[in-house]
Amino acid sequence: MYNVIGVRFKKAGKIYYFDPVEHPVEKEQSVIVETARGIEYGKVVVGQKQVGESDVVLPLKKVIRIANEDDALIVEENRSAAQNAFHTCIEKIKLHQLRMKLVDVEFTFDRNKIIFYFTAEGRVDFRELVKDLASVFRTRIELRQIGVRDEAKMLGGIGPCGRILCCSSWLGDFEPVSIKMAKDQHLSLNPTKISGLCGRLMCCLKYEHDNYESVKEELPSVGKIVITSLGEGKVTGINASDKTIFVQLFEVPGKPKELSLDDVVLK
Repeated sequence: MYNVIGVRFKKAGKIYYFDPVEHPVEKEQSVIVETARGIEYGKVVVGQKQVGESDVVLPLKKVIRIANEDDALIVEENRSAAQNAFHTCIEKIKLHQLRMKLVDVEFTFDRNKIIFYFTAEGRVDFRELVKDLASVFRTRIELRQIGVRDEAKMLGGIGPCGRILCCSSWLGDFEPVSIKMAKDQHLSLNPTKISGLCGRLMCCLKYEHDNYESVKEELPSVGKIVITSLGEGKVTGINASDKTIFVQLFEVPGKPKELSLDDVVLK
């Protein structure tokens, strides 16, 4: 077992585990940690706890120290510098006539590296752009191509539901979403109805899918012949959220009847 804390570097970002060593780190504190890309400033979102080897990536990185007010000022200065770097990069992209869209710029805490996030339809030869940026900022430059879902997470926005995007407000990791999830929930397969701002299937299709899967195992499938308290009929649809089914009764013309499982016996 390993004693760890969970740290986030961005709002709604992925949680990474670190070894607190002997530091009395508590939840909601900020810490300076060693990461694969250098020294970083992050917020503790999971207090000290014990986890198994399968839950950590070894070797486990360590907490260097608990952050102070001076560190918080450095973070703000880095954010301000990143805004200026964003505008500089936009000018350089135009100069080199590159078909790419700059999304965000990020300085590492120790300013050992500047990361430029961008989207593009295909591969982009940005070698000359990197040289130009390196000559301006005099530090390591990384250009990282991201997908449209990551772009939405970084930029944020309001979803079709009228709320702030899940990915930018609290969702740490993206999970696979399939069209089958929409079918299982009997949603319209119109892309405009089930797609988010990023143009991909909405992440929220995943939230209730497991519940629908378990309920479907209890309910008879469409096409089954069942005996009900009103007579014999054929299942024409199911309502997984209410655990009811729609039955077209053979001896009662008209619309199918919505019945609960208590009223139904499989033939």
